[in-house]
Amino acid sequence: MGLFGKLFGDEGGAKKENASSINWVQLTEISQLGEIEKESELQYIAILKHSTRCGISRMVLKMFESDYDLPEDANVKMYFLDLIANREVSNAVADQFGVRHESPQLIVIHNREVVHHASHQSISAGKLKELV
Repeated sequence: MGLFGKLFGDEGGAKKENASSINWVQLTEISQLGEIEKESELQYIAILKHSTRCGISRMVLKMFESDYDLPEDANVKMYFLDLIANREVSNAVADQFGVRHESPQLIVIHNREVVHHASHQSISAGKLKELV
């Protein structure tokens, strides 16, 4: 692995990204968006849009995961969207929730409404903790 691979990981880095203390639910189907809206009536829903081809996205993901310290029983369900593999789902999220697509991006939904969204270095586990 070259220098950049060591710094940012390689395409196989997705395996490492899944080794997280966050209980990520993979968002891979447009049909999940209806479930997400319903679930948001009972708890906060956070969707992290991540590009597996972007070093900045990878860095933001690593920082978010290292800063994430919400307890397992926190009132939030965490969805992970690999937007390279699921571009149509990413576009549907933008359309359904009225948030312009960015990458990386964190969208927080509660009571069927977007209550917070951030992109790039503005993504913060601390802000999510404040909300929930």
